This record gives sequence, C-alpha cells and structure tokens, in this order.
Amino acid sequence: MQRVELDVNIRHEAGKGVARQLRRHGLLPGVLYRQGTSVLLSIEEKALSKLLQTGAGENALITLKIKEPEQGQPQSCVTIIREHQRDPITDRLLHVDLFEISLDKPLRVAVKIDVIGEMSVGVKEGGVLQHHLREIEVECLPLAIPESFRVDASSLQIGQAIYVRDLVVDSAVRLLTPPDQTVISVVAPMSEAKLEELLTATAKETKEPELLKKEIKEGEEGAEGEAAAKPAAGKEEKDVKKEVKEEKKESKAKG
Repeated sequence: MQRVELDVNIRHEAGKGVARQLRRHGLLPGVLYRQGTSVLLSIEEKALSKLLQTGAGENALITLKIKEPEQGQPQSCVTIIREHQRDPITDRLLHVDLFEISLDKPLRVAVKIDVIGEMSVGVKEGGVLQHHLREIEVECLPLAIPESFRVDASSLQIGQAIYVRDLVVDSAVRLLTPPDQTVISVVAPMSEAKLEELLTATAKETKEPELLKKEIKEGEEGAEGEAAAKPAAGKEEKDVKKEVKEEKKESKAKG
C-alpha cells in the first residue's frame, strides 16, 4: 500500500467565499474527521491531484502534517480519503474529506479492478468483452489494502468468464463482494436478426407520450359523451310515458 505525506494547514473560516479564495491561491478546502470531531484544513491542490492519479488513488494512506499558525511542532495523523468532489466541467478538485484511521484496526474499502493482458481469444473471434464489476469491496488492515486487483482476460473464450472467486487475494484480505459475481466475461455478438427482433418488440411495447395522451383524452371524452347520453335518453322515456298517461285521461273524459 502506498504511503505519502502531505503538509496541511488548519483554517478557521468556512464558506463559499473562503473556498474560492483558497482555490485562487492553489489550495484546496478540506475537512479532517477524527474521534467524533472535524477540523477545517487547507491542502495544496497540486499535491493531492498528483496523489489521486497514482495507482493507489483514494486508498493511499496519507500521513498529514497539520500546522497550526503561530504554534510549535505540527501534529501528525494517518488518514485515508473519504470523499472528494470535482468540477463537472473542468474536472478540477473542489473539496476533499479525510478520515483519520488506526493502523491496527481493519477497514472496509473498495479496490479497483485492472484488466491486463492482450486481447482475449474470444474477442479476436468476434466476441464482446463485458465489464460487470469495476471494483471489489474488501476488509483488511490499512497496510494490507491492495492497490488494485489485476485480471488477465487474454485467455477468455466466448462464453467464458472470470468470477470474484477466481481473484488472487492475499490471506490478510477478506473479500466482501459475493464470490459468484462475475467480474468480466466474453459474450457472443448479437446477430442482426436478434437485434432487429429486440428493437421491434421494444417499439411495440413503447408508445410515444403524445399518442398515449391522445388515446387517454379520447377515451375520457367518449366516456363523458356516453354518460351524458344516458340521462338524455332517460328523460325522453319519461316524457313519452307522461304523454301516454295524459292521452288516457283525455279519452276517459270524452267517454
């Protein structure tokens, strides 16, 4: 597991304005979570960006050298990145959360999967390589965290797969992801006939929203018209019965 050191400073102000000012000076706003408390930090953005680009990435163990302005020797603690945020357009780091850890207590972390080797046999034959998992969840002591799991797909043929149980794992690491889950596989390409059949079936099951709204509206109007016609028909029937009764009364009176 990769270990690095970062010099950070404690800051006493928070807010968007403070964060923008830090970024203008090449610093990154951060928070350290430790022993039920949190400490506001400012971190050199370039150093943290470089760290995240390494193989260990978010799972690197970071020893923070925390400097308090106008005080003596900096404090020191071992941390791991808990979360970081980036600008969705520029991909620039915006904020980072760090979590203090103990080297003698196990952690649960997600370790990425690296697919290595040449193009698989199945892909050369026209198959398609599918990635089912991008990372594996494990539990281990901080110093035993793997940088990644390497998976060699070069020997896979069409219809074959590599499962979590096939990974080479150190005895100090416990896998938390179920062993029967597929990591990668090579599947046969879909034929044009099967693709056309799938698209046709999907088209039949799916209706355009406008057409669906139109059908519902027409159905409602038809029901309203039918409901309106029934009272009218009932009224005509009553009027006819009334006229028949009146005619009978008149004929009796004349008789």
